[in-house]
Amino acid sequence: MTFSVLTFDHKTGIYAGAATTGSLCVGGWVLRGDIESGLAASQGTSPSTFWRDGALREMFNNKSSKETIANLTAEDLGRNKRQLSVIDKTGTPFAYTGEDSIPFSGHLVGKNFVIAGNMLSSASVLDAMSACIDKTYNSEAEKMLAILKAGQGAGGDKRGIQSAAMIILDPQKPPLDLRIDHHDNPIIALEELWKKSQRPPYSSWLEEVPVLNDRNRNNSPHKNTGS
Repeated sequence: MTFSVLTFDHKTGIYAGAATTGSLCVGGWVLRGDIESGLAASQGTSPSTFWRDGALREMFNNKSSKETIANLTAEDLGRNKRQLSVIDKTGTPFAYTGEDSIPFSGHLVGKNFVIAGNMLSSASVLDAMSACIDKTYNSEAEKMLAILKAGQGAGGDKRGIQSAAMIILDPQKPPLDLRIDHHDNPIIALEELWKKSQRPPYSSWLEEVPVLNDRNRNNSPHKNTGS
């Protein structure tokens, strides 16, 4: 049904995640992030939003990625049909794939990333995505988009895709949380939405709102165009 990627850059402190699925609203269902906690992607044949939100609480309270997944999966009787990927405060990834997830299902965990998917055309989807991880990009957003495109190009979701989402958490910038809830070509639509977010007036407004490294920031001369 879904494939996703979570990454962490130890040099910049940036968390980045992206997901796409053959159903609606992947951003609302799968991805959650908090610059003070980490990233989580909860998905599967029968995904649990409690895992997604619980993961951020666990990691905010200094639980490791491995401890977080162990705690959330231990008492859930539906765990065999679910997947959970997380990257904790230290940038350490971990993942779980229930044994009854619809094939092909699985995950790959590297030093600074975790990739997971279910109801995929084959294992090559995850391999194609992981091959993009160490390439050079101009931004984390471009990297996320390239990874999603690689996964879809390798076969992706068996049913095709209908929605896509991306989240970027940078200690020096406001959070970027973009979602395409339904579209014939959601990855391209997500890319277009991201490009619009990088242009004025929206990008100008982002220069004045608080960020992790400056929680009191409010000194931009630009007109307020925000929420």
